[in-house]
Amino acid sequence: MDSYTSIKISQLAEEDRPREKLLLKGKLALSDAELIAILIGSGTPSVSAVDLSKHILADVNYDLRSLAKLSIQDLKKFKGIGEAKAISIIAAMELGRRRKDSVQVSKPRITCSQDIYNLMRPELLDEQVEHFYLILLNRGNQILKKHLVSQGGTAGTVVDTKIVFKIALEHLAQSIILVHNHPSGNLSPSDQDKRLTQRLVKVGRELDLPVLDHVIFTDSGYFSFADEAIL
Repeated sequence: MDSYTSIKISQLAEEDRPREKLLLKGKLALSDAELIAILIGSGTPSVSAVDLSKHILADVNYDLRSLAKLSIQDLKKFKGIGEAKAISIIAAMELGRRRKDSVQVSKPRITCSQDIYNLMRPELLDEQVEHFYLILLNRGNQILKKHLVSQGGTAGTVVDTKIVFKIALEHLAQSIILVHNHPSGNLSPSDQDKRLTQRLVKVGRELDLPVLDHVIFTDSGYFSFADEAIL
């Protein structure tokens, strides 16, 4: 490969160093060469990782598809690229290929209380102690996450309001659904269930993070606070 010289990354202004630039300006601000420079980490005593990356790209006419076809041996022909750096480049190219080929699966959406019951069956069916779960939803009522908040005994479990909303806010949920099971099979909400629901609904309104439902799960059926219009 041709010889080339330039300055080291350590000599560049901070905003021009690839890692620092990504932190300061975001990934979209980086050129292909700067992204490759992050992969290889360092250049040689006489050339920066950025200019080494530019040289590699120039050799493939700045075509990333051509770069992805290079073997480890092809890459090692560039001065400053050893086996470890070549492997890093090839691994990144392969990840990009797999991402392109993967089919994006849409998140399941909650449309009714039966959806909630079906969603929670794998977690709660045949459980012998109470579990309290949060279902976190985005603006389209698509499921972001099912999160176990607490578990206890056969007669109840402790739920901390602050923890519930801390979890929801950390995951940027737009609304939440509460679910807990009654191992006894009793579908009726207890007074404690009602008080907890009222408290969480009130806090949710204040935070503009609504509680859409609270479902009591049993192996033979469920109770929905929303369906019964007692939220």
